Amino acid sequence: MRTHYCGIVDESLLDQEVTLCGWVNRRRDHGGVIFVDLRDREGLVQVVFDPDRVEVFTRAERIRSEYVLRVRGRVRRRPEGTVNPDLRTGAIEVLGLELEVLNTAETPPFQLDEDDVGEDTRLRYRYVDLRRPMMQTRLQMRARITATLRRFLEANGFLDIETPMLTKATPEGARDYLVPSRTHPGSFFALPQSPQLFKQLLMMSGLDRYYQIVRCFRDEDLRADRQPEFTQLDIETSFMDEEGIMGLMEQMVRELFAQVLEVPLHDPFPRMTYAEAMHRFGSDKPDLRIPLELVELTDVMGEVDFKVFSGPAKDPHGRVAALRVPGGGALTRKEIEDYTGFVGRYGAKGLAYIKVNDLNAGREGLQSPILKFLPDTVVVEILDRSGAEDGDLIFFGADKARVVNESMGALRVKLGHDRGLVERGWRPLWVVDFPMFELDEKEGRWVALHHPFTAPRAERPEDLSGDPGHLVSRAYDLVLNGTEVGGGSVRIHTMAMQQQVFELLGIKEAEAREKFGFLLDALKYGCPPHGGIAFGLDRLVMLMTGAQSIRDVMAFPKTQTAACPLTQAPAPVEQAQLKELGIRLRPAPGAQKD
Repeated sequence: MRTHYCGIVDESLLDQEVTLCGWVNRRRDHGGVIFVDLRDREGLVQVVFDPDRVEVFTRAERIRSEYVLRVRGRVRRRPEGTVNPDLRTGAIEVLGLELEVLNTAETPPFQLDEDDVGEDTRLRYRYVDLRRPMMQTRLQMRARITATLRRFLEANGFLDIETPMLTKATPEGARDYLVPSRTHPGSFFALPQSPQLFKQLLMMSGLDRYYQIVRCFRDEDLRADRQPEFTQLDIETSFMDEEGIMGLMEQMVRELFAQVLEVPLHDPFPRMTYAEAMHRFGSDKPDLRIPLELVELTDVMGEVDFKVFSGPAKDPHGRVAALRVPGGGALTRKEIEDYTGFVGRYGAKGLAYIKVNDLNAGREGLQSPILKFLPDTVVVEILDRSGAEDGDLIFFGADKARVVNESMGALRVKLGHDRGLVERGWRPLWVVDFPMFELDEKEGRWVALHHPFTAPRAERPEDLSGDPGHLVSRAYDLVLNGTEVGGGSVRIHTMAMQQQVFELLGIKEAEAREKFGFLLDALKYGCPPHGGIAFGLDRLVMLMTGAQSIRDVMAFPKTQTAACPLTQAPAPVEQAQLKELGIRLRPAPGAQKD
């Protein structure tokens, strides 16, 4: 039906006839001449309808925004003074010779150039929202990103292999989405949270290198970078240790940025241990563009006459840390109160501070309600360690280490953005040497920090005896500008080690057999050393396109409440379907019974 996309018609086609199809982006009537900006996924082109061509002009008078047109015309230069240098098509226009209205359109629920349309409206009319140039650009870049990744992996011997969507519920991680089985009454499939076990089985099958761009499902509370269904680039390889895997993945990401964004990344990516990241930044995904760091004060606060500091300092699970804000002395009391409220969201009970007005004046040059509790030696140590200068402000966090890390780490990021301290560019980072386990304080048991198939940094199962909290795993995360975009590990490949890890997690032999029997059986029959990684494709595309949420780089996302305004899903189903599945719904609490 067409010879060219609208957005690629340029001076190379001067005096040629073209046939174009697209939507009316805008119609203008200037002095009897009708101008139509015709739009498709590649951009806009200006079409001119001359009144001398009566039949075509009469049709053009009736078209409106978002009508779907087919136009045959001749490419010519725009008159002098009307060139638009911002468009590829800006030096030419198309004189309309024939016009066919392929479809009419009602007035759309919002204009495509509106910037303040609510997200619910955008998602309800997603097919209109996706016509916006920004959304078109993002989804096209997403396609380029996935194509580039595929080419790299296939060039390096990886096989694209599909794994099941209907599988068994997993005991770790988020809640599963369950699918009732009609043919097995009372039993359920689960939608996969990841293809983890299947890709390990593929390595045991001798396929050596696997990848898949795969949908995953997690029934969890949502945030800007979370969705109930999302896309992973899933990768697994045999006979390669963590150094080899990180090196190959690093090469892939560098090629991706070079080809799609024409941006060079660091070579090699820097590495940082989990312990160092938490110590310096309070986060295992630090944004290295922000030049603020936490300063350790636990060792100097134990004997101060101020229980807010001395209590956490003496607690083996506590921490006291400071954060220097360059020029922060200019913060008003209201701004400090707002930051106090901000850290309160992370469990912090307050936010102490010292304003540094004049270092040379000693105590007299400092301003703070907590100074009276701090000896001179401690004050000097705080100023020395933090590197404070005149005009700075020092914030303090004191609590359980987890609370301090979460609150001060988040404060660091917020201050970086609020104070304009975020450097431009891309700062990738490998975070390595994660703890093998973390303590679930509510349940009082150890859980796997990543998953129970991650290999420990230990040679023999007996090396895992002792304190599980001090065990280090062979896991690694790729962090980009403060966002985790990929995470993986070397896997356990021997039966004895896997059983020992299950035992430390409190998973007894019978439970392990019930939940993971197929994996344990496979480990008996010659499992190779293997490892892998999974990249959050939505997050990666979000960062590369500059979007604020993964919802803006997915064609049909869900809302924050895991609903789809477009299709009105989830929705009730007929009673007959439930009966066929052997399901009876309980009335919601407070609902009136029939």
